[in-house]
Amino acid sequence: MMVFGYGEDLIVVDAGIRFPDDTMLGVDLLIPDVSYLEEHRDRILGYLITHGHEDHIGALPYILPRAPAPIFASPFTRGLIEAKLREKRLLATADLFTVAPGTPLRLGPFELEFFHQSHSIPDALGIAIHTPAGTIVHTGDFRFDGTPVDGRP
Repeated sequence: MMVFGYGEDLIVVDAGIRFPDDTMLGVDLLIPDVSYLEEHRDRILGYLITHGHEDHIGALPYILPRAPAPIFASPFTRGLIEAKLREKRLLATADLFTVAPGTPLRLGPFELEFFHQSHSIPDALGIAIHTPAGTIVHTGDFRFDGTPVDGRP
């Protein structure tokens, strides 16, 4: 999970869980500390999700009730998020939006540009985050794949 801010506005990229290591007996999963998001919940413009692995979407059911905001994800990733939120009875209150590579999105001062990436899960995205102060390129996870299953390098 990464929070970007400009002025009073915030965007959150990914909201995942971490799995415990061998020393954490009895712990099922680790959830990010969202106290900052709770304190600034009215400033969050959206959650931008790069792909559907648990370390990128797994914390959403735990975070959204405490710091709600719209969620933006690719079609496949959105489907995984919907299933997760439905299971926790949170889907009806969630605002989910589908994004695609090449489709621009503006959230407050952030101009977002999504781009395709190869990864071990379909529909992975990177995000160019344009702000008045400069551009941040957030890749999420990716891999170099000379023979991607979907034919899109």
